Amino acid sequence: MTTSPDTPEIDLTTDVVTLTRQLMDINSVSLDELELADAVERALAAYDHLVVERRGNSIVARTDLGLPERVVIAGHLDTVPVNGNFPSRLDEATGILHGLGACDMKSGDAVILKLAATLRTPNRDVTYVFYDAEEIEAVHNGLGKLAASEPDLLAGDFAILMEPSNAGVEAGCQGTLRVEVRTTGERSHSARSWRGVNAIHKAGEVLRRLESYVPRKPVIDGLEYHEGLNAVFVAGGVAGNVIPDECVVTVNYRFAPDRSEEEALAFVTEFFEGYDITLTDSAPGALPGLGRPAAKAFIEAVGGEVGPKFGWTDVARFTVLGIPAVNYGPGDPMFAHKADEHVRISEITACELALRDWLTA
Repeated sequence: MTTSPDTPEIDLTTDVVTLTRQLMDINSVSLDELELADAVERALAAYDHLVVERRGNSIVARTDLGLPERVVIAGHLDTVPVNGNFPSRLDEATGILHGLGACDMKSGDAVILKLAATLRTPNRDVTYVFYDAEEIEAVHNGLGKLAASEPDLLAGDFAILMEPSNAGVEAGCQGTLRVEVRTTGERSHSARSWRGVNAIHKAGEVLRRLESYVPRKPVIDGLEYHEGLNAVFVAGGVAGNVIPDECVVTVNYRFAPDRSEEEALAFVTEFFEGYDITLTDSAPGALPGLGRPAAKAFIEAVGGEVGPKFGWTDVARFTVLGIPAVNYGPGDPMFAHKADEHVRISEITACELALRDWLTA
């Protein structure tokens, strides 16, 4: 174990709300997770039913009971920068816990830690993952690094990412890509515009195609996903008296998880046939996999209505590994990254109870 003697203590025998506050009160802004990673590693290493491994500031703890199913439960340790909301503050009158990381996502981490410590003989083998650098550029993402370098550490039949979801299940996630659609022309003086070709005017057809786009709405595992194809930037122009010779429309495509990145790019390429397009960014979606036995049992245990995830989260990293995944965690994602970030303690305890029931039923 690599932890320092000065590592702050977190107590996995306490209740999950108190544990959440202990995590929140250890500052772990992205790329500064060392202290919290040390505390998590030290706390988990005390339990002999877990195999604990560390890679940088990511920690993986696993049961190894030889059971026929394995599930992965993951959460990131980092937060966005402090915004006058550190340390934690509990309003007992309202039952709301305030502070940095309350919903995104130290309450979810506390639930994972509590389960890891107390479920000695779960009904499925469990891999608990705590990773760093989720809130910044993907190149730093600890889960992404594990998936690329040691995918066996993340192997499983089903995965849960404990991103805030109001203690409800959001299955899978959409993929996303961005392309630059480029039109070209010929420069001339604007007083003699007929001597040139206006590239911005030529971009009008690109925008008209986007206006006429009809969103695809595939149903996957009973969930309706809603795709989107939208211009998000337009760039062009040389000077106030020059006919522009280039215009670039940046388009974002949010695609349902039944399409691969390659299929999504093929669709966009065909949609903008006749134009020069350049792919600038791409990330896969995540299939919900609600037909898997572990997923079915999970949905029954947590109850409520399952919805599709509109947006991209790290569940997509599990899809690359062939593992269906859902988002499920305490807290309202609308308050993530805000100065008044908070979580209802009732949601923290509800998530712990639901996951415990699922893993012991």
